[in-house]
Amino acid sequence: MAQTQLLNTISPSQSLAEKRGYDYDLVIVGGGIIGLTLAAALHDSGLKILLIEARVQSASVAKGQAYAIHMLSALIYQGIGIWDKILPQIETYNRVCLSDADYAGVVEFNTSDIGSQDLGFVAEHQALLYPLQELVKESPNITYLCPAEVISTEYLENIATVEVKVAGEICKIRSHLVVAADGGNSRIRQAARIKTRGWKYWQSCIVAFVKPEKPHNNTAYEKFQASGPFAILPLPGNRCRIVWTAPHEEAKALCELDDEQFLAQLQQRFGNHLGKLELLGDRFVFQVQLMQSDHYVLHRLALIGDAAHKCHPVGGQGLNLGIRDAAALAQVIREAHSTGKNIGDVKVLKTYERWRKRENLAILGFTDLLDRLFSNKFLPVVIVRRFGLWVMQRVPFIKIFNLKLMIGLKGRKPELAGD
Repeated sequence: MAQTQLLNTISPSQSLAEKRGYDYDLVIVGGGIIGLTLAAALHDSGLKILLIEARVQSASVAKGQAYAIHMLSALIYQGIGIWDKILPQIETYNRVCLSDADYAGVVEFNTSDIGSQDLGFVAEHQALLYPLQELVKESPNITYLCPAEVISTEYLENIATVEVKVAGEICKIRSHLVVAADGGNSRIRQAARIKTRGWKYWQSCIVAFVKPEKPHNNTAYEKFQASGPFAILPLPGNRCRIVWTAPHEEAKALCELDDEQFLAQLQQRFGNHLGKLELLGDRFVFQVQLMQSDHYVLHRLALIGDAAHKCHPVGGQGLNLGIRDAAALAQVIREAHSTGKNIGDVKVLKTYERWRKRENLAILGFTDLLDRLFSNKFLPVVIVRRFGLWVMQRVPFIKIFNLKLMIGLKGRKPELAGD
């Protein structure tokens, strides 16, 4: 049986030499959170899995990336069996405050709205990455190969082949199915000539860590301004993660300020409700994009996470959509395997595409509408959106529907998430 190899436990070339006589049921290209989530969701499936990652050091770890983790994602990780290891390293939030510029009507979402102890969580990248890697390491049916580079892929009638370069050596791997979890610029998707639709926004996002003078009280904020959304997410140690969306030139100018000048601008946007702010570490900026792939699956190929879609960061949806993709695909693969079907058959994979493509498109449209509706000074639009906030404050059904949509409790739940 295949033995799990984690970074540096044995050399990659030894691992492949031992594997040359084996076929894999599944090759996952991309060992980030989404690829690892799929592998972890199949750790007890009996399928032989190869997970290929190009980089030893995750760029997201190096940049200190952090994410809002929605309730459905938490339930999925609980179903996988690693939530107890993740939870002590992350922060919960039990209140969300939604506001529009200088409009006095703030919409508050609370745990009482859905009868839950929490509304969501905020996790730094490594808080998710390391428990997933640990589970994969302990799973005898999974080989984790890193660093390694996929040179080419070919999808034949009965098998897919993947050429992998590792330690200067190129080896050919045979598999029933290839899954692309290699990000928004997915080379696997591009090589398969799957077209995408969408656009780059006129905005970029600045992300940074800050420490406020006063306790954050486990509250998340989404403050809309005409230039773009501004999110404040609570983290352990009374730190906060800020996600500041602004037009490209404004975002670039803000990042070029020295720390003192940037903090002055940040304090103005952040507000004084948590006192003075201390900037922790570096700031990073990235461009915002909406993208939807024409196909999530082809014969012996499936796309998950950013390889399949990308959305505006408003509402913290991006990573959560990828986690749901991984859980959904794992369920489809398990069901096919248990009934003797070929997991690489496009008819099997279409079940995953029908499930996730429609739901993802709804969220992509929702986040795009939010950004365009609130990043706008056109008076009729301002009147409409503020009327919408007024209604949401006063009509519980609308408020609860929007909250459940934002935290992943609308749509089809994967079996991993429980009843």
